[in-house]
This record gives sequence, C-alpha cells and structure tokens, in this order.
Amino acid sequence: MEPPSPGGIASAGSTHKFHPCDEAVIATNDDASDCKRCAVRLGYWKDDYIGYFVRNQERKAPEINRGYFARVKGVEMCVEKFLKKTSGNCQIINLGCGFDTLYFRLRDTAHQVKNFIELDFPTVRLSPTDLHGPSYHLMGVDLRNLDEVDNKLQQAEVDYSLPTIFLAECVLVYIEAQNCRNLLKWIAQKFQAAVFVNYEQVNMNDRFGDVMLNNLRGRGCSLAGVESCLSLETQRNRFKDSGWTGARAWDMVQVYESISAAERQRIERLEMLDEGELLLQLVEELMSSLNID
Repeated sequence: MEPPSPGGIASAGSTHKFHPCDEAVIATNDDASDCKRCAVRLGYWKDDYIGYFVRNQERKAPEINRGYFARVKGVEMCVEKFLKKTSGNCQIINLGCGFDTLYFRLRDTAHQVKNFIELDFPTVRLSPTDLHGPSYHLMGVDLRNLDEVDNKLQQAEVDYSLPTIFLAECVLVYIEAQNCRNLLKWIAQKFQAAVFVNYEQVNMNDRFGDVMLNNLRGRGCSLAGVESCLSLETQRNRFKDSGWTGARAWDMVQVYESISAAERQRIERLEMLDEGELLLQLVEELMSSLNID
C-alpha cells in the first residue's frame, strides 16, 4: 500500500541556518524511526506506512519495542480523545514530526480534521521543498525562529481560532530554554484554544539519566532544554510559566498501565522480556504531558 497522496500538492522552498548540534539532533529521527519500524514488524501496532520511510531490518531489544509501543499508544490516546471532543472540527500541528505517519494512519480511520500541519528541519523531509495539499502541509522550519514559524503556518492556512492540538515527541528538550519558553508563550497567546501533548525525558538528574545524557552528548547532542526534564513538576512548570492555564504529566509507567489490559496482554506475548527492571527504568525516564491553553 502506498502512502496516500494529500492531493493537489504544491511545493515551495525553504532556507535554514544550522546550529552546531542540529545534525546530531536530526539523526535522532532516524534512530526513533528504526525502532518504530522494528516494533511494527513484530506486531506491536499496525502501521502500513513506516516501511516507506525506513528500510532498516535490525531487531531491537524487547524492552525498546515495548517502550515504543507505550509511546505511540500514549500519543494516539490523547489525539483520539481530542478528536472526539472536537468532532474533528480542529487542527493538528506536529512539531519536529520526523517520519511520523500519524497523518496517514488517521486517513485510514473515520477521523477527519480541518487541517494537519507537520513542521521539522528542512533536511528531515523526504522532499527538498515544502508540500501543500488540501488540509495537509509538510514544511521545513526552525522552531527557534518564531517569525519563520508564523510565516509557515500562515502559508499552511492555519486558523488561530480553531481548537488545535500540538504534538511534540522528544523535541523541546533539544531547544534552548529561552527559545522554548518563547515558543510556548507564542502558541499560548496566538491560539484561542490549544492542547499540547509533549513526550520526552524526565528524571534526568538520576544515575540512569546521567547515562542517557552522556550517551547523547557523545553523539554531539547537547540537550539544551534538559533543566525542564528533571521531574514531572519541572515539566508542568515549563508550561505554566509560559502562560498555559493547565498542565498534567504522567510517567510512562502510568501511561502503559492506562492501556487496556487486553492490549497489554497481547503485546506482552509477542516477546519474552527478561530485563523487566530495565524496562521499568527506561519508562520511568520518559513522560507524557497534556497542557491546556
């Protein structure tokens, strides 16, 4: 099955000035996509499209596969609740989208949205130019440049009065603290009704967090926003201090336990997991938050 075309696509160029660690940050998209591809091949969830973006056949450890399952399902549950609440009269804006296939997967369901906008570094996209189709836009942009973000969203025919859900998976942690605050404040002020689903690291001040930090820094990734990833409270405060009226946060143990028992039992039969304690450590280092403007 080929990824469905958004239809009537038009394209436009984009410019970008790189920061020193941008290339290393971009490479994390390849890692995450490889992990998702592996989990899909093993049957953790259905995704007919990830294989068009990732060809890697390398098998990942069971705890990695199960962790990515919780990540994908956690974001999906938030999106589905939002779509039901708005009856599809809404927008989705995916920040740092990478090779995420949510747009295509939603096309296979009864869910419809007014507009779906995906933003990431220009070099991440498979197309060298911005893509515009009916109700779908894939655009290259530096999220640290708010004038550029505003310009791109206007090109994508964004409606600032329409209920909007923002998605960010391991994105804000790579943005300098002040630039991140500016972005979150701008969204809170610009959009009349917005929800922000954020998935990224937490508890980064413990021993396991130190190992993760050293690994990423060794690859050239300085986690510029790590100070907001020390606890669930610092994650909540990042949004509340940026003008958001409400903020809730859960670690991924809580998210995993919120998935239906039948679904958890199904995926737990896919692979034997010897390192249960390692999985617990991994998911405790990650979190999902829901923030309301």
